[in-house]
Amino acid sequence: MIDHVVLGVHHLDESRHFYENALRPLGLKVVAQRPELIGFGDDSGRPFFWLGVREPTHRAHVAFAAADRATVDAFHAAALHAGGVDNGPPGLRPHYHENYYAAFAFDADGNNIEAVCHRPA
Repeated sequence: MIDHVVLGVHHLDESRHFYENALRPLGLKVVAQRPELIGFGDDSGRPFFWLGVREPTHRAHVAFAAADRATVDAFHAAALHAGGVDNGPPGLRPHYHENYYAAFAFDADGNNIEAVCHRPA
């Protein structure tokens, strides 16, 4: 089981703006902040997804679970509105499985961020 993830970013303020907006539809928000770290979590207040100022060694792929397909759609729209680059619009990905509904966006550092719902429509 994963306890937390730290994603290296070049510009913390720019990344914070992107992730605050992109993750809001998923119910995630900033719940912790340190000088060079920002932690996102849900209403429990426990941060599990962190942004940290450091030289990214390579691009990462992080997938966030979405409660339903409308939430995947809202994530994608919010991510693009916040400056993300489309890497796959909301839709079914049947090559994964018949109910895999996802959307993808690149952040400013080229990380591939996904929201996915595994439930039928």
